[in-house]
Amino acid sequence: MVWVKGLAVFGAGLVLAGQAANAQDLLAPLSEVARIASETPFFLNPRGAGGDPQTSVAQPDTSAKPSANLTTSIQDPLGPYGDPGGVRSFLLQKGISYNLTYIGESFGNVTGGSRRGGVAEGRLDVQFDADLDKLLGWQGAIIHSNLYQIHGTGISRYFVNNFITVSAIEALPSSRLYELWFEQRLFDDQLSIRVGQLASDTEFAVSQTGTLFINSTFGWPNIMAVILPSGGPIYPLATPGIRAKYVPNRNFSLQVGVFNGDPAGAARGDNNPDPQRRNRTGTNFRINDSALVIVEAAYAYGLEAHDDIEPGTVTLGGWYHFGRFNSQSRDQSGRSLSDVDSIGIGRRFRGDSGIYAMIDQTLYREPDDPNDGASVFMRVSSSPTDRNLLDFYFDAGIGYKGLLPGRSDDTVGVAFALSRISRSTRQFDTDAIFLTGVPGPRRSSEAVLEATYQAVLAPGITLQPNFQYVFRPSGGTANPRDADGDRIKNAAVFGLRATIRY
Repeated sequence: MVWVKGLAVFGAGLVLAGQAANAQDLLAPLSEVARIASETPFFLNPRGAGGDPQTSVAQPDTSAKPSANLTTSIQDPLGPYGDPGGVRSFLLQKGISYNLTYIGESFGNVTGGSRRGGVAEGRLDVQFDADLDKLLGWQGAIIHSNLYQIHGTGISRYFVNNFITVSAIEALPSSRLYELWFEQRLFDDQLSIRVGQLASDTEFAVSQTGTLFINSTFGWPNIMAVILPSGGPIYPLATPGIRAKYVPNRNFSLQVGVFNGDPAGAARGDNNPDPQRRNRTGTNFRINDSALVIVEAAYAYGLEAHDDIEPGTVTLGGWYHFGRFNSQSRDQSGRSLSDVDSIGIGRRFRGDSGIYAMIDQTLYREPDDPNDGASVFMRVSSSPTDRNLLDFYFDAGIGYKGLLPGRSDDTVGVAFALSRISRSTRQFDTDAIFLTGVPGPRRSSEAVLEATYQAVLAPGITLQPNFQYVFRPSGGTANPRDADGDRIKNAAVFGLRATIRY
């Protein structure tokens, strides 16, 4: 019956749109379509963030996270002006689609951090997709690419000096290729093989509720972004790889990704230490670095209208990197790296690994509109302490869609994340104080608390005020701008993000 209701909604929209006489009238059929569509439970939507079934009622309308599944567009309220000459509709009939998403935001660090100040930054995302079945008669084949134009200044890099990055779009100014891949779907879409330039944060370790939040860690967990070479294959750096995903039914999915293990390559000699500068355009296409393998299994439940449990998803995953990693506290001879007689090069370990688990759970749906309500998420991750700066990560949050009367599409949320400095790194700090006799900070952990509200102004247009409080930036390290070497103080950051999608 869902498809029958869908046809009724579409037909009602056409009839009402045909009666519209001006731009204001065009909003009437859209509101009527939205009213009818709201009667269809959200969990019948086949896709959530990351590509699995949507089980979070509080998944937002727009998001900067690469895993987000965005469906609304300003084309809808513009009516015939939204597709001049019918070019977009013509290309879509041929299997070619394109989308443009612009995110502009401003942040101010009002206290703490390495210094106070404000920034403005933005990102234009240009995305192309080709359905080769419609275009060439090649059944089950898809080509996807997207390009970024990034500009502005990052608040974390220049003012807060923390490693749980305040904004998911923060990056050095550049115009770069992100993903470029070919996908073949087989066996009635139960198996899909994707090959090309890939990013792991589009499908792995994705929280649907977490995509609401502006901080980058609620997309791709901070622990992996810090300890993997060049941050791993995540925004803004993708890398050559292959991904296989098996979906025998709506409830279960199993996926494996094999990526080149360093999207920018190691800094050598006079190379710039910043990976974004070593791979300035996203076109390095490195294939000779040690491999990174990620495996993930997800189980979604409560998907049917008659189920007596609210929808949710449980996910288990792990990764292994085949490269070499240095000890955080000891050199090859076992001497402390803080010792003046140490060679200063950490003991080498073969390989690195990590595990993670998470849950996305809808807690409550409003009786009058099952598309509104509250959902929560929680994730934990761990990695070996002897070769990593971080060894434990935790985050959790809650979102509510339609909390305020008359604002059914708005989403409000609060989330918290913590990254713990590894035991070996803390030992290095202790040794440095003991062996040198110079007092200094002992790093422990960094945490962030975020509160945000995403207001949907029109289809494809959102405004999102944001507040973040950063505890112990960079784990409580010394402030490089403080002459006395005091710790970087806790930071309070206020921000505002605007998003428009066509």
